[in-house]
Amino acid sequence: MASAPKNSFMQHLAAVKDGSRLFENAFQAVSRMILEAGFEKVVVNGRTTYDFNLFRSGKKHTIGMYDEINSFVSFVKDAAEGGSSKEMAFVLVGEPGNGKTFFVELLCTHYRAFLAKDRNRRYTFRFTGLDRLGHYGRITAIDSQTYEDPMILAMNLCEDRESSRRYLADSCGLDEATLQGLYDCYRPMGACSGYIWSDIRSHCGGDLGKMMEFVEVIPVPLSESLGTVTGKYPAKDKITSSAVDLLGEESIQRLLHITDTNNPYRFDLRRGALARVGGGGIHFSDEIFKNKKDLVQVYLGVIQNRAIEIDGYRWPIDTLIVATSNNSEFNRFLAEKEEAPIVDRCRICYVAHNTNYLLQEGLTYYAIGGEARTTLTREPLHQDPNLNYAASVGVVLSRLPRSEKLTPIEIMKLAAGEVAGEKSIKALSEVIDTLGQDPDITKRFGQKGLGHRSLGKSLQLLAESSETNEGRCMFAYDVFRTLERITLDYVVESNDRAKFLEDLKIARGLYRERIMTEMFNAYMDEPYAIRKDVMNYVNMIIGIDAENLGPDKMWKYKDPQTGTLKALKIDERYVKSVEERIGLKTEEQRDSFRTTIRKIYGQKISMDPNYDFMDNLELVKAVTDVRLKSDIAGAGSLIGALANRTNEENQKLYDRMINTMLEKLGYCRTCAQKTIEYFCTQEDEN
Repeated sequence: MASAPKNSFMQHLAAVKDGSRLFENAFQAVSRMILEAGFEKVVVNGRTTYDFNLFRSGKKHTIGMYDEINSFVSFVKDAAEGGSSKEMAFVLVGEPGNGKTFFVELLCTHYRAFLAKDRNRRYTFRFTGLDRLGHYGRITAIDSQTYEDPMILAMNLCEDRESSRRYLADSCGLDEATLQGLYDCYRPMGACSGYIWSDIRSHCGGDLGKMMEFVEVIPVPLSESLGTVTGKYPAKDKITSSAVDLLGEESIQRLLHITDTNNPYRFDLRRGALARVGGGGIHFSDEIFKNKKDLVQVYLGVIQNRAIEIDGYRWPIDTLIVATSNNSEFNRFLAEKEEAPIVDRCRICYVAHNTNYLLQEGLTYYAIGGEARTTLTREPLHQDPNLNYAASVGVVLSRLPRSEKLTPIEIMKLAAGEVAGEKSIKALSEVIDTLGQDPDITKRFGQKGLGHRSLGKSLQLLAESSETNEGRCMFAYDVFRTLERITLDYVVESNDRAKFLEDLKIARGLYRERIMTEMFNAYMDEPYAIRKDVMNYVNMIIGIDAENLGPDKMWKYKDPQTGTLKALKIDERYVKSVEERIGLKTEEQRDSFRTTIRKIYGQKISMDPNYDFMDNLELVKAVTDVRLKSDIAGAGSLIGALANRTNEENQKLYDRMINTMLEKLGYCRTCAQKTIEYFCTQEDEN
């Protein structure tokens, strides 16, 4: 075996024996790829789940989809361990534009990269010197049509399975554990490979040594454009689609060479999409239920038997089948009761829209585009620093269901793992569980709303508008107008349309509160001024009852972020003003609120020393209002000062704030002026 020539069958056997090459089926390879990349525990909507690193790597990766990815990993792992999943297809069902196709294509990209590593590389075999057999015409070499692994040939070397096993143990020195691992993935050879091997056996008089001279081991090509290892079959219209696209057909060219009409090699399987992924690949069927019935019936056979069948000939394949479908096509298919067997063979995974507005900011970044944007006149196009937030909140609110227990804003905050006043994550879990009982999938949590493509279209409308091009800036507030336009133009159902428009009003209110904070930061000439004031309030209510508090009301505490001692003067008037803004009138209400804040502080700071309470909208709004109203007593209010710039002092304030916004807060002159203008109106005040 040591002197076996490179690419020989015996050399491959030796490499498998010493572990430098692997033999595993598609499920085992995909499962190993995902689990080797590692995972972390995360809490999503109040439940602990796993986050798999593989799907979070790369410049453009999946965002969210925790439950769906967990389902997929469990499915593949179950199939790899011989469970019932190995006879099923994994089908992602959901609304258009929620990341189904993107997820599968990312999986395929990672799988090709995984197989490109030497130890993971897939191999197949080629029969050479066929001209010596006499009835193959000018065909001298034939590859395995379904890219069978050389170990499949090894397990079928002799005419019966037991003889092959004895040969591998005695002549090739494979131990019992290795053999057991091989035969766990046993499958017979494909019709043409088995037929040609039988021909070679007859020619060599059963001498395995001579027979192996006809076999050459070659790597499986990994080219994406060839559709090998990972192949995609998109649903086509009823006239042009045919089973040939999946299975292959009889080849006239081959019949010109092959004199033996019984030879199954006369069928060209590579003409179909399945054979090209037959050697441990991933077959991706896009919009599977859009295919005509006879094609779906072909899938039924392939999914259940994992074999290509033509005219009674069988070619077993080793393939992970992943498919996608939208809700309406899937529901139409379900309504046809006679099609139940195919659905029975599919593991259906309902894909929800992303409902975490913080994660949505990553998806919105994808929609905006990472490249530098320009206007129609090729001038640089600026992006308002609040654009991503405004767009993200707008689309996420449309995806959240109405509930009697929680307001839309409370659901949004809890779904992002943030504080929502007195409401706990348990309340959100109950809402999700209740909705999960509804047989109508579209009424479940996150199943309906404005998808990624709707967001993309709204940003396109924003970029093409004359205001954007004239001002050379994508102003955040304008995105609500374009989202409204997309809702009116593309959302067909009147109830959904009315709900989405109502959600956009709520999003405008949230944008208004963000602008109040931004204005205060600009007024204070500091990017994180409001954050400091919020933390001052929190530290004051922690220190207000401290034993070491002197008559000067100075309190010393250890800053959890820096670990240094800090001194803070407790201003009870400021604390009460903030609490009055929140609507806390009595002493009991104040004590209850302070206890809640202290409890949150204790829970959050131990996990994240940088936690800053900026997700507590109620508190941030109250602090902002108190500071804005108290700081400019002379002009009555900041709004009055900015709106009425007839005197020099107000004009100086306006110019200074514009300057801060330009230099420290990431605004351009257009969005800075428009933001101040919006701040001076009474629009969208909750």
